Amino acid sequence: MGMWGRRGTGLVAVGLAATLITGCSDDGAQGTAPSSSAAPPPPKSVTLTLALNEGAADVSPGLPVIATAADGKLTEVTLTSPEGKVVQGHMNAESTQWTNGEMLGYGKTYKLSATGVGEDGKPQTKTASFTTVQPRTQTFVSTNPMDGTTVGVGQPLAFYFDEKVTDKIAAESAIQIVTTPPVEGAFYWFNDKEVHWRPREFWKPGTKITMNIKVYGRNMGNGIYGQEDRVINTTIGDSRIHEADGGTHQVVTKVNGAVVRTVPTSMGNAANTTPTGIYVVSEKHDHMIMDSTTYGLALENGGYKTPVDWATRMSNSGIFVHSAPWSVGDQGHRNVSHGCLNMSPANAKQFFDEAKPGDVVIVSNSGGPPLESWDGFGDWQVPWDQWVKGNR
Repeated sequence: MGMWGRRGTGLVAVGLAATLITGCSDDGAQGTAPSSSAAPPPPKSVTLTLALNEGAADVSPGLPVIATAADGKLTEVTLTSPEGKVVQGHMNAESTQWTNGEMLGYGKTYKLSATGVGEDGKPQTKTASFTTVQPRTQTFVSTNPMDGTTVGVGQPLAFYFDEKVTDKIAAESAIQIVTTPPVEGAFYWFNDKEVHWRPREFWKPGTKITMNIKVYGRNMGNGIYGQEDRVINTTIGDSRIHEADGGTHQVVTKVNGAVVRTVPTSMGNAANTTPTGIYVVSEKHDHMIMDSTTYGLALENGGYKTPVDWATRMSNSGIFVHSAPWSVGDQGHRNVSHGCLNMSPANAKQFFDEAKPGDVVIVSNSGGPPLESWDGFGDWQVPWDQWVKGNR
């Protein structure tokens, strides 16, 4: 009986082990069974964003008006003026952003309405009204040179505001100068209404210049805003530099660095010496009256009113190259003029015919004082290290 007991015990043990093994096998099968998948997220509603909040005031009319859609697309955007006029705009390719394509007016209230549809297919609309700034006054910016012109290598880019500018940094930032090839240049203020931009050295012939005057919507200080944006293009022509020597009484003309002509001249006499320095040609008159009273010299004090031909202006104070048949005998020998550069009729006409705005005349050894930087385009009289400070 004891034998059977031992056998029975052994069978129980084997059966228990089999049970344990079977239990492990069952657990493993349950661990690899696929779990149930989670439910997909619901489709999202469109989120509309307007760049300007309801009731925004003093908005610059040059500021872009933008509407955007997230988790959906824009279906309709309208921007309307107080008069009910729809402001034109453009949508991006994805229909997720709209931007106005027209400038807004000053001192007007506009309404922006944007409608979009989300991933859930449900439309939503968002609106905002805003008011643009009302300037105290507006300023127009004129230029020299003008659009489409060809000028000489000494030509500064001059900008004339018809109102006094108090925020000169803002005014400068609204004028972009783009040149091909690129050149180093800077602004310099001659007064509160006039700023010039010039390169460090004379322009290279063939340089293309674009002046982007983006003043509209810009505050120039004291409530003065720009009136109109403009784009001015000009080209630098051949280098024409005239070296006028009051000691030798000769004018040497160089075109693109090569001497092409030397002609006699007579500069200002001892009482009316011609200022020395770098002049820039600004305008021409085939006939004109040289009138000293316009420059402050009365007739009774030695002034004059003299008709002349072929007059090419060098300065605003009345320095010209012009025909002077009465001084031909002095030309090349003595300085007898009232400050102008006298030439024979033939030489003066040739100078006149070939001259263009921006050409350079360099006067030396005349016995006169230095040309003032503000006299015409005396810009090159200002040393570069002083020019780049801006004179603000």
